[in-house]
Amino acid sequence: MARPRKFDEGQAVDAAMEAFWVAGYEATSTQDLCDATGLGRSSIYNTFKSKHDLFERALAHYMERKNGEFDELLAGELPARQKIRAVFRRIIDDEFSCHTDGRGCLVVNTCVEVSAHDPSVAASLERDYGVRLEAIRAVIESGQRDGDITPDKDSRTLAHLVIATVSGLRVSARAGVGRAALEQVADAALTAF
Repeated sequence: MARPRKFDEGQAVDAAMEAFWVAGYEATSTQDLCDATGLGRSSIYNTFKSKHDLFERALAHYMERKNGEFDELLAGELPARQKIRAVFRRIIDDEFSCHTDGRGCLVVNTCVEVSAHDPSVAASLERDYGVRLEAIRAVIESGQRDGDITPDKDSRTLAHLVIATVSGLRVSARAGVGRAALEQVADAALTAF
């Protein structure tokens, strides 16, 4: 008879997410995951099957958490342009806050490190991109109806611009670009609206 699990699977996924976020997929060893989660190798493999499976679960957990925060920024009564400005401001604040420790964004990090050679992860990232794209596009179209955003621009193209700007801000911050320069980039992107 199998023994019952004596750990919280959600907490283990959260701890693994932190480990992958700090070091990346390739550099995170099974021992690192054991240390982070407090689980033995057999518990990790019995529960998650593989490092890759645990990584996919951790990435999905991260995306769910970040998309929830993103949805909060896009909700509410602010005009569309201010919502987009709030997204850029949050990204810049995140990149310069002490709690991120220079880790950047797990999604952006995974796009750079893993997606080119892992079709399963690439598909997950593509789905996540699509979710964010549609949420931003809805805000832009609302802004176009309200007169806050020029109606002669393609809403989908502008939504792609927001996502590209977010990714660019994150990568630039990791490359050492200062806060003032990133704020100028965000302001320049907003002129397209």
